[in-house]
Amino acid sequence: MSTTNATPLRIALVGNPNCGKTALFNLLTGARQKVANYAGVTVERKEGRFVTPSGRKVQLLDLPGAYSFDSASPDERVTHDVLMGRYPGEAIPQLVVCVADATNLRLHLRFVLEVKRMGRPVVLALNMMDAAKRRGIVVDAAKLSQALGMPVVETVAVQRNGAQSLVDLLERVNADDAAPSQAATADIAQDADLHVAVRRILADAVTMPRATDARDDAIDSVALHPLFGPLILAVVMFLVFQAVYGLGKPLTDSIGDGFDWLGGIAGAWLPDGPLRSLLTDGLLTGLGTVLGFLPEILVLFFFILVLEESGYLPRAAFLLDRMMVSVGLTGRSFIPLLSSFACAIPGVMGTRSISDPRDRLATILVAPLMTCSARLPVYALLISAFIPHRMVFGLFNLQGLVLFALYVAGIVGAMAVGWVMKHLRRDRTEHALLMELPSYRIPRARDVAIGLWERCTIFLKRLTGIILALTVIMWFVSTFPSPPAGATGPAIDYTIAGYLGRALEWPFAPLGFNWQMSLALIPAFAARETAVAALATVYAVAGGDSDVAALGHTLAQNFSVASALSLMVWFAFAPQCMSTLAVIRRETRSWRAVVVSFGYMFVVAYAASFVTYQVARYFL
Repeated sequence: MSTTNATPLRIALVGNPNCGKTALFNLLTGARQKVANYAGVTVERKEGRFVTPSGRKVQLLDLPGAYSFDSASPDERVTHDVLMGRYPGEAIPQLVVCVADATNLRLHLRFVLEVKRMGRPVVLALNMMDAAKRRGIVVDAAKLSQALGMPVVETVAVQRNGAQSLVDLLERVNADDAAPSQAATADIAQDADLHVAVRRILADAVTMPRATDARDDAIDSVALHPLFGPLILAVVMFLVFQAVYGLGKPLTDSIGDGFDWLGGIAGAWLPDGPLRSLLTDGLLTGLGTVLGFLPEILVLFFFILVLEESGYLPRAAFLLDRMMVSVGLTGRSFIPLLSSFACAIPGVMGTRSISDPRDRLATILVAPLMTCSARLPVYALLISAFIPHRMVFGLFNLQGLVLFALYVAGIVGAMAVGWVMKHLRRDRTEHALLMELPSYRIPRARDVAIGLWERCTIFLKRLTGIILALTVIMWFVSTFPSPPAGATGPAIDYTIAGYLGRALEWPFAPLGFNWQMSLALIPAFAARETAVAALATVYAVAGGDSDVAALGHTLAQNFSVASALSLMVWFAFAPQCMSTLAVIRRETRSWRAVVVSFGYMFVVAYAASFVTYQVARYFL
């Protein structure tokens, strides 16, 4: 095949979930990636670029994972439409690289044949060949290529040069006519039943000493044990939340000290006036306080990525399936709900893998109850201010235990809401969980690093976008208008913020919220992190300190412990941010779902905060 360097070769990566497709994408493109959503839907679109040794430019599109095109899930529908050239604004790929797990070809080859029957030029990338060889699996690539009627290359996405054979093949592809040989053997081409075709191919081209990995079976005998499995899962999640506070807190304090130092320098150099107030009391105080919690958020992301890359998350879904079915959800809900610990938006989007509409809607409605990372700054600030730093039983950090309890509260709340929904709907039938358990693997540092970088970038963009705008607005309403002549109260009492806060105070007074706390709930509806920035800005303008530790001390002087506990409980159940509501509307195509989601969370949050405040006020 001839080579044309001037025309970029447009390639689509497709494959089943857990085949190593994204790891291969990361290996080829590195940091040269951009992530967005397809127009009109919330399905993720990831595209990257790389250049082969000969100078060939390649555009690589990582399509959503799919098990079959027979399903009506949004992920699989988008993948099908892009490959068929039916997706608006998306160019037809010149070549399809179908990635398959070499250790599990019985499952993956069926999808490969589905892709081939679409009539597109296809290359099969046998990924995880190193694991296949360790298990004694022998794949005759030549026979497999002949049977499938497509080129077959071996890849190991977790090794530095693990995609070299694929790159060498791409060097020989003509970008103007990317059509590797597509002639299949007559028997395979005529098989109407793909399962029959897969069995025939495996019998002819693949030798497998056993169906599963002995090491996986040994680990699963403990990890999936009816008694030890759930205990191990509980310990893992408990240690994750301990680590969030134990590892992230020192870095958070350091960032807070740094912004306090910057604020001191700015205050010393700038003359007294609105500009100095905006910079020190608004930007550095608000943004610095929120940015200070980035380390704790990244620690949480790190452990979620490690658990995902290791292959443990699907097993956690299996362990929790029976419990989740009992409360009206499904084991497939676990991974979307776990994603919601990072942010409810990808959690809601992740429900696309749930085929049953009833189960999918139930998961969408309870996903925002999971404690997303945007709540973490609020929790960390209040916990550090009101919960003493001491060890329990000489092993556990009391502050970490409180944080873990707040996460548990979100989980218990989600289960309770799911149970209520189960008994309110007519269809109460249970749906069996059918899912693939991938092989255990050691997480690759490169993939974890790229995942952390993506999430850090998203957080920083959010910080410099909506949070920056809301911080400036909060500074403005907390500064203007100036107190009238002869005013005796604090200056902030005469500002827009003062009047707004006092108007909001009366409905939230039974929860123990003062007007500053009530005011912070407004920007928190746009982005929950801004509740911290709002409190920092209000108290800085009112004369308080600006760094995280000093802000916590200021809050401790102005809040009671009962009020702080009530506020934490409010954020555990409060209506989600506007972005989440928008995603719920797009995923369900229903305003009713949006109203139900917002309404029930507001009622639950108000009731739980009321009870918490009244009980805590009595005992504390």
